[in-house]
Amino acid sequence: MNPDPFDLTGRRALVTGSTQGLGTDVARTLAAAGCDLVLSARDRDGLERLAAALRAEHGVRVAVVAADLSDAADTEALAASALAAFDGLDVLVNNAGISVPQRVVDVDAATWDRVLAVNLRAPALLGSRVGRAMAAAGRGSIVNVSSVAGSLALAEHFSYSASKAGLLMATRVLALELGPAGVRANSVSPTVVMTEMGQRVWGEEAKAAPMLSRIPLGHFAQPGDVSNAVRFLASDASAMVNGVDLTVDGGFSVA
Repeated sequence: MNPDPFDLTGRRALVTGSTQGLGTDVARTLAAAGCDLVLSARDRDGLERLAAALRAEHGVRVAVVAADLSDAADTEALAASALAAFDGLDVLVNNAGISVPQRVVDVDAATWDRVLAVNLRAPALLGSRVGRAMAAAGRGSIVNVSSVAGSLALAEHFSYSASKAGLLMATRVLALELGPAGVRANSVSPTVVMTEMGQRVWGEEAKAAPMLSRIPLGHFAQPGDVSNAVRFLASDASAMVNGVDLTVDGGFSVA
């Protein structure tokens, strides 16, 4: 038995949306734990730069697969390429997501479809295809990055909240059906995360104050808060955790 249940040495993980923000931090956290990585995003140059850095810093194997997750065919191809890169996957981190703030009365079909495609259809397809391969191997961990907006209504986030709510239930069905084959599925639901995008949107004190007042701990999440939760769910430290949504919100959802 591994004396360090958080150690991921020799594991193989696919991380989507890995060229920016939270995805990059998750990739770095898993690599630091010894995990080999398949990185995916639309920006191939960004993927190659990150891959080179992680190889140099941590000595892990890193493959890259550029993909547009708003396209179902691209998503299917990503699943096949990621599984082929290192002859299987032990961890799937569905991190990629988009948000297009709109009032309910202003929502348009194109935006709705794109948000649902990236935030729900893509992780569902990847969970299905990668989950099937994991089940055949008899082990695996799927970690879906959702949001507190999936369980608590957030104004001007109609499509985003709907997509994240769907992802929470998709995670539970993955856990139910794949669990008997040794595959776990869980989600992580953060509140505001202070990535570069988070800083741009919530860095202004006047805008941040009302949201911060609803967080008992009094501050927003840092990327590492979420990445460490992902590492926990990817590792043997959470071997008996299946079908759970782990909120990383400083108590926002209980207030």
